[in-house]
Amino acid sequence: MTRIGISLAVAAALAAAAPWNLAVDANLTLSQNAYTTNWGGGATGMLAYAMTSNSLAEKQLNEKMNSKSTLKLAFGQTATQDTSGAWGALAKAVDEINLESVLRFTLGAFVDPFASAQFQSQFWDKSDSVRDRFINPLVLNEALGIARVWIKGEKNELTSRLGAGFKQRLDARVSDVLSNYGGLMFATDYTSPFADERITYTSKLSVFQALFFSEATADTAGNWKSPDVGWENVFTAGITKFLMVNLGAQVLYDKEIHTKLRLKETLALGLTYKLI
Repeated sequence: MTRIGISLAVAAALAAAAPWNLAVDANLTLSQNAYTTNWGGGATGMLAYAMTSNSLAEKQLNEKMNSKSTLKLAFGQTATQDTSGAWGALAKAVDEINLESVLRFTLGAFVDPFASAQFQSQFWDKSDSVRDRFINPLVLNEALGIARVWIKGEKNELTSRLGAGFKQRLDARVSDVLSNYGGLMFATDYTSPFADERITYTSKLSVFQALFFSEATADTAGNWKSPDVGWENVFTAGITKFLMVNLGAQVLYDKEIHTKLRLKETLALGLTYKLI
């Protein structure tokens, strides 16, 4: 009878819990132009495509626990045509795998404790001219700390997190040794619609300041001591149910990769479909 009672209590708790908030969308953008060899003016053709998918799974597990996971997958290539009309090989233009899960303890205080884990990589690593690698490099991020939800609406949200951060990185192109970092992290996520919900603005800011590094003796320049910064901003406008425009800008700073800021800008018109 005790087991039956426990089973009924668990079933009742699950039934009372809020349902999962699930969202999955897929986007495809294409661009193509070509010229005959007698076109003149030195014009060359171009072919480009990009596929992107964004997924969300969020649920208030119980009164004191909230789970939120996001997944972003993106891959695209570009090919160009020379003045003789010959097409070159496809070159990678975008490549990203980003999976993050955040468990937040909703205690009703000014801030909530949280624990998070993140996996980052790319499908096809072509940085080595001798050998291609897949799912490389591998980056794992874990964090423990406090979180504050500043804004929480049906379609808009602003959340900040601050805490202790840990990172592991494995780049098979450089070494088979796992590098370990530890330090402080800060992250802010913001999403909001405007223009009568025809446009959605999404911003993600992350900062990691390493305090120790397992391979510090090999980094004679001390580049690991500089903060790693990532800031991505995307405007998405829905023209019709299946047609959208994306305008995005991403800034990255990681002195171990390059001593200067890296900037990526994208403007794309393409097809979109909400799977869920």
